[in-house]
Amino acid sequence: MSILGTIDRPFTNDPQKQATMPTSLSEPHGSATPVVTTLGATASRQNRTRAMQLIPEALARAQMRDRLRDADSERRAVRVVTARRMQRRAERVSMRARRALAMAVMN
Repeated sequence: MSILGTIDRPFTNDPQKQATMPTSLSEPHGSATPVVTTLGATASRQNRTRAMQLIPEALARAQMRDRLRDADSERRAVRVVTARRMQRRAERVSMRARRALAMAVMN
């Protein structure tokens, strides 16, 4: 007994083993879509090279590199801000010490 598939449940999923759809005789010549060959589908399926499969990994590496660079620049900016704050504080302490020394000398 030969089991035929339907459109929803084909007998096989291999496009080369599937039967081509016959064109209807009731349609005018040229109105139906031409018969599609599946040779290009097999070739394009085999065109997926190792380099194409590694593209997501390369993209993830590039994004991580960018994030690390951003984090480093952020850390440097925080260090600069902290250093400037400490410098201003040291200058204020120095001025306070000068004033205290001047007051002590004047008395």
